[in-house]
Amino acid sequence: MRSLDLILVVVVGAAVVSATAVAQQAAPPAKSAEPTAPDKATDIPHAYSGMYTFLKEGEFVQLTVEDDRSITGFVSRYGEGTSDKGAFLDQFFKIGKLEGNKLSFTTEIVHGVSFSFKGSIERGAGRNPGDEAYFVLKGTLTENTSDVNKKVTSHSQEVGFDMFPEEASPTPVPRQ
Repeated sequence: MRSLDLILVVVVGAAVVSATAVAQQAAPPAKSAEPTAPDKATDIPHAYSGMYTFLKEGEFVQLTVEDDRSITGFVSRYGEGTSDKGAFLDQFFKIGKLEGNKLSFTTEIVHGVSFSFKGSIERGAGRNPGDEAYFVLKGTLTENTSDVNKKVTSHSQEVGFDMFPEEASPTPVPRQ
């Protein structure tokens, strides 16, 4: 009688396990009660937003990828003209475009100077999102300077601007 009891327990146990497995496969996946926010590191276009170095120590480019993926931002730099030598100047983007990782922007003219950038946003030496140089702006920067006679002189150079660490980035200044 014992062997019959043992066989019955094994058969009933196997049926319960099979029924449980079938029920789990048929059940829809459980939905989370809280919506998940996009991960900044995987939402690449938004992850490009931040502060990047510029030509001299203390100067920077503020780049913002908007929800519609348009680009806004500005260059903050020291003036070099006779009237603005050493003054901190903000030059907002007049035009900004991002297609994949290809970036271009042109600043407004301030004190006879504007900048155009054409290049890409690439992964840099930073290991984790928020690290210094996690992204780098690489490309050609053209400085356009007009004199009193409205003659424009252009100077182009290859550049690489490192993203500042996240904790060093200030809140973006709204355009006025």
